[in-house]
Amino acid sequence: MDLKTIDYRTSDGVAHVRFNRPEGANAVNPAFSADLRAVMLEIEHDDAVKAVSVTAEGRVFCAGGDLKEFAAAGDGLPLMAADMLVDFHGGIYKMNRMPKPFVAGVGGAAGGAGLSIVSAFDLVIAGESAKFTMAYTRAGVTPDGTSSYFLARHIGLRRMLDLTLTNRVLSAAEAESWGLVNRVVPDDDVDAATAELAQQLASGPAWATGHAKTVIYRGFESPLEEAGEFEGVTITTAMRTHDGREGIAAFAAKRAPEFNGE
Repeated sequence: MDLKTIDYRTSDGVAHVRFNRPEGANAVNPAFSADLRAVMLEIEHDDAVKAVSVTAEGRVFCAGGDLKEFAAAGDGLPLMAADMLVDFHGGIYKMNRMPKPFVAGVGGAAGGAGLSIVSAFDLVIAGESAKFTMAYTRAGVTPDGTSSYFLARHIGLRRMLDLTLTNRVLSAAEAESWGLVNRVVPDDDVDAATAELAQQLASGPAWATGHAKTVIYRGFESPLEEAGEFEGVTITTAMRTHDGREGIAAFAAKRAPEFNGE
């Protein structure tokens, strides 16, 4: 991959994704969006990747859309943005649909599209000084980045409206209490804690973990019977896997399971 704004490597079943345009506050622009989609495609098609760690270089996780670049586009901005969103949203769709857990580590600030993408990750770790804000209406625009889907589901519709209409800024502690992030750690520990959690997920029963993600997202959107039927199909499939058989046998024998991710 010829990436311009994101660093990518894999190790021991974990894909390490790092936003790396700190001079531009890791803001979303066409290059970032293309890189994001390319990385998601790579992860989707690499069977060795079982979990993903996402962090960012610099003091800002992602400042949102690159408003300077947008302003420079002049009258061509709507067309440029429409083209960019094909990649940006496409990358997020891929991330959500693949049965691999994504863990984000947010240091500094996440605003606008940065908050939108944070809301799309499966698990989120935040540094204790992290800040979160929607910021769209402050710039005279409306939300994107799939925040209308994910954010309201995490924090509730009324809180989503509060963040969007007033541009309220949440501290890390507030974000945790609202359900936007899973846990808060010291700022200096964000990257290590994110990688450690992703490694924990990759080293466990990875098939079950990844497909449990799929069951949860799909069930949240489904009628009762449809959710139950999909649960039944997935759990019985899990029971045919090595890790499903091993996990049940280990529990019955009161010993530690030996998972291999399959």
